[in-house]
Amino acid sequence: QVQLVESGGGLVQAGGSLRLSCAASGRTFSSDVMGWFRQAPGKEREFVAAISWSADITNYANSAKGRFTISRDNAKNTVYLQMNSLKPEDTAVYYCAAAPRTILVVATPPASAFRSWGQGTQVTVSS
Repeated sequence: QVQLVESGGGLVQAGGSLRLSCAASGRTFSSDVMGWFRQAPGKEREFVAAISWSADITNYANSAKGRFTISRDNAKNTVYLQMNSLKPEDTAVYYCAAAPRTILVVATPPASAFRSWGQGTQVTVSS
């Protein structure tokens, strides 16, 4: 099983940017679908973005489209989430997760499809 560690969270003003990173270890993750989810206080964990193992297919939640970009560097075993034009409603704990390569990225995979999860990184956007 792959171990995932997120970093890059923090406090930012509305309109600002953050870049989250997720480093994988334990085994190569180059064949995994990778995803980002988030969970705000009192709310369920929700899908943010996903990327195929070859990085040629991406999918975003409507709330992330046009503002967030998911990418990966398989040579570095790292997946990224660039977040621009942040809003207070983006405040949440952000988690990265790994799923088998057979998962269809375009089908907006549910959280249950992901087998490995990081511990999360807090993102707080002030108004």
